[in-house]
Amino acid sequence: MSDSAAVVQSGERPELKRVMGPGLLLLFVVGDILGTGVYALTGKVAGEVGGAVWLPFLCAFVVALLTATSYLELVTKYPKAGGAAVYTHKAFGIHFLTFLLTFAVMCSGLTSASSASKAFAANFFSAAHIDADRGALLMITALGFMTLIALVNLRGVGESVKANVVLTCVELSGLLIVIGIGAWALIGGDGDTSRLTDFKVPEGESPFSAVTAATALAFFAMVGFEDSVNMAEETKDPVRIFPKIMLIGLCITGVIYVLVAISAVALVSPDELNKGATPLLKVVQAGAPGFPLELFAWITMFAVANSALINMLMASRLLYGMSHEQVLPGPLGRVLRRRRTPYIAILFTTLLAFVLIGYADLAALGGTTAFLLLCVFAIVNVAVLILRRDRVEHKHFRAPTALPVLGVVLCVYLASPLSGRASADYKIAGWLMLVGVGLWIITWLLNKYVFNRHADFDPSHLDPQGPVN
Repeated sequence: MSDSAAVVQSGERPELKRVMGPGLLLLFVVGDILGTGVYALTGKVAGEVGGAVWLPFLCAFVVALLTATSYLELVTKYPKAGGAAVYTHKAFGIHFLTFLLTFAVMCSGLTSASSASKAFAANFFSAAHIDADRGALLMITALGFMTLIALVNLRGVGESVKANVVLTCVELSGLLIVIGIGAWALIGGDGDTSRLTDFKVPEGESPFSAVTAATALAFFAMVGFEDSVNMAEETKDPVRIFPKIMLIGLCITGVIYVLVAISAVALVSPDELNKGATPLLKVVQAGAPGFPLELFAWITMFAVANSALINMLMASRLLYGMSHEQVLPGPLGRVLRRRRTPYIAILFTTLLAFVLIGYADLAALGGTTAFLLLCVFAIVNVAVLILRRDRVEHKHFRAPTALPVLGVVLCVYLASPLSGRASADYKIAGWLMLVGVGLWIITWLLNKYVFNRHADFDPSHLDPQGPVN
């Protein structure tokens, strides 16, 4: 019997169906990371750092890799669903901290879905060849798309591994098209590789500060790998295959992102990339004028639509779960009689997404997503060190101690103002967390003075997942 099988048999909770082998898990990891971040924010990163746009993506990959080793130690040590909330609860045992972290994960899903809605609207207009002043129309389209996501969510969507395979292939095909066009143009002598070492350094700043500011934004493109730990109970022999598969998946996406960034800046100037919300469409148009742009626009729309749908499903599910744990008001746990979907939670998260779409621009939404998850990752890197004293009987992956320590330092630095992070990131995140704390206080008062009960928050029931890019 394998170590992970023994772990499963010793557990008291009923097992989920284990259907994911190494191949499907790899597709899940790669598909979860690919998405809105690189499709929509490559131009914004170029606006921060100039032609060396590939460097922030490389730095973001390194930070993600460090944190991934902490997740690997924890998921192979505790191979069950729950992710960061479970690890935080085990390490600190503070219900309010676990709640804040779980709510931060949910908010990162909302900001990610809102950025995907804006990217969807921009690509839709490009595909429809609408070039007029379209600010109001873009907003209406993004809000309409989010409404459609809510209706699908209300009806009920059963996500499956097969669907993930299809969506991953579509997302990956778009990025491979960009890399292929870039390689063809460079071989033909059409690209400008001299831009790759040009730094855009604002007056009074250094190249280091420019790169860190861009990395703080580019990190949005690397999130998603942490979602896979929530599939531990549905993976065959997770203790054995998780370390290899997650690291391979991260490396594949890291290489793809760097190659996409190189292709983009070699074919289109950083200033031009930074204009609008469809940077990769400009790359395809510049490198292959005869390529059907409508096709690429639809590929992009398909990728970001999937990101929005999964994140809104996750956000409403988390609110529903926290309501049933008596951590949030009871009405958020109500479900439709026929569809059995949490309609109050769906409507609440959709309204928050509407506010985000109307209030924040694409860069601010991506930056806020990255900021929230950097805070979560910093806590996970600390948790893995604290939980070293908790011994388990089976063998598991163990990260070299220096890696989580370095992960904490880098995550805290990139989340801090020292990295050049925009003030809008803190403002949006602060308002979202105030909403969460307000909901928690209302629930605490109701439980104590109205219902006379005490909430015992068990995050392992929530199966929280982070945002899909």
